[in-house]
Amino acid sequence: MALVTAVLHRGVVDSDAPLLCADDLGVLRGDGVFETINVRAGQAFLLSEHLDRMANSARRMEFELPAKADMAELAEQALAAWRERAEGEGALRLVATRGREHGGPPTVYATVDPVPRERILPRRDGLKIATATLGVNADARGEAPWLLGGVKALSYASMMAVTRWAKTQGADDALWVSADGFALEGPTSSLLWLEGETLCTTPTSTGILPGTTSAYLLEQAPKAGLKTAEKLISVEDLKNAEAAWLSSSVRGVAFITQIDDVPVEQRPDITAELDKLAGFEVPE
Repeated sequence: MALVTAVLHRGVVDSDAPLLCADDLGVLRGDGVFETINVRAGQAFLLSEHLDRMANSARRMEFELPAKADMAELAEQALAAWRERAEGEGALRLVATRGREHGGPPTVYATVDPVPRERILPRRDGLKIATATLGVNADARGEAPWLLGGVKALSYASMMAVTRWAKTQGADDALWVSADGFALEGPTSSLLWLEGETLCTTPTSTGILPGTTSAYLLEQAPKAGLKTAEKLISVEDLKNAEAAWLSSSVRGVAFITQIDDVPVEQRPDITAELDKLAGFEVPE
């Protein structure tokens, strides 16, 4: 259950009260967008960047979000209630659907939940990864906008399905791989890896979701003495990388320990720098 729920133009509401109409297109077709944002000390990390990405996702799906200021106000209403009721890390989720099936304004609301300890343990313990084919070449989504590459849509069923599948393989998470053999991204995370003194990530031209946390890390990387690059990497080369990570807004920076049961090298010093740059606390 969400600890806090707020609705656009209504403010904080009872989290147990009905919120969506039965014909809301977010429910019927997954027709909508969302963002999930780390909350620390009662504030949402990189809120502005998440709002910009959410607006871009909505434009790609051909509906308009309310003004950024209104979305920020909704987030603050939820966060203010969270600060009154809870401590520790939270996850702010902003949701916007196209609205009801026969027309009307978008449905827009926010929730804030506590982040369970098991969600952040990968910051300390790392992740075992199983690769899963995306079924198309690395450049396919960039040439086919209807595939919604780079859009954070509500239709997340395939993301959850591949995550469940990975767990049946003894892994903690999955890594999407293009049909032509390139490592792309996790179902809910961005891929980073180290080549010498260069922190690398996948180009957004492949249709990956532009990661807010990964973008921030690349922007801040020079403070840790690192260069940055966007490039493609094959799965086989990734297995031989000096180190690799999956980064996401709530889980944080999680180093990869294995890919398809093949051990991956570790750089605890760089992992610590990335955690420090993005301000993620590592559990004991």
